[in-house]
Parts: sequence; C-alpha cells; structure tokens
Amino acid sequence: MDSIFSPVQKVVFEVSETRVAQRSDYEKLTLEVWTDGSVSPDDAVAQAAKILKEHLTVFINFEEELEEEDDELDEADEKLKASLSKHVEELELSVRSLNVLRSLEIDFIGDLVKRSEEEMSKSKHYSDQCLQELKVKLSTLGLSFGMRDF
Repeated sequence: MDSIFSPVQKVVFEVSETRVAQRSDYEKLTLEVWTDGSVSPDDAVAQAAKILKEHLTVFINFEEELEEEDDELDEADEKLKASLSKHVEELELSVRSLNVLRSLEIDFIGDLVKRSEEEMSKSKHYSDQCLQELKVKLSTLGLSFGMRDF
C-alpha cells in the first residue's frame, strides 16, 4: 500500500498455488487489510488498485504507440515495395526517356533508383531533359536516384 494512504494500518499477503479445473499452474493472492475505520478494507484495496492502474497505464500506452508505429512502417514498406516492383512504362515517360532506360536495360523502377545520375548519362539517348523528367517522376513516388538500402 502507498505510505500516503494513511488509513491503512497493516497489510498481510499470501501467495498460494491453486488449481482451476485440470490446471494446477495458477496462483492465488490473499490480502488481509486492517484500517483505522475511516475507510473499509475493500475501499482501501480498490483505491490502491486504482492508483496502481494509473501508474501502469504509462507502460500500456507505450506498447500501443510502438505497435501503431510498426503498423505505419509496415504500410510504408509495402508502398515502397509496390512502387519499386512497377515496370518503368507505368511512369508514363516520354519516348526518349523510355529509350534511355531500354538502352541501359532498366525494366523496373527498383532497377532505376539503384542507378546514379552519372550512370544514366552513359546512355547514347541521354539528355538533361530526360534526366529531369525521370527525377520528377521518381520524386512523385518519394524515390530518387542512388537508392541502395530498400
């Protein structure tokens, strides 16, 4: 019991093994509570349980927040994987930009983002305009050139 919760004079507890149906791996908690009479023992235990619950909700809410963050990360990962597995033709690029990608044997967006801008300039169909178009299309998906860790 809490030392500030002064109506409680004495508490004795006992933990004993108990059996429920065929299972004997349960434990029973027995509390004996003496008070000064201003509060009943039942009310004292109820108040103590309420205080304990308030203190433990910090841990309960912490776990829920972590689960929500994990769910958000999973959704972001799924969205990223879906974008990377799309064919480059789904980017609705100009013919010239598609020719650049074909000459470099880039079929999927995942292959494209692994490349650097320098690698892209090695194509015979390369132009700054094509590179700019590719950068804009990738940025709409939250992607960029030179991505390695995904």
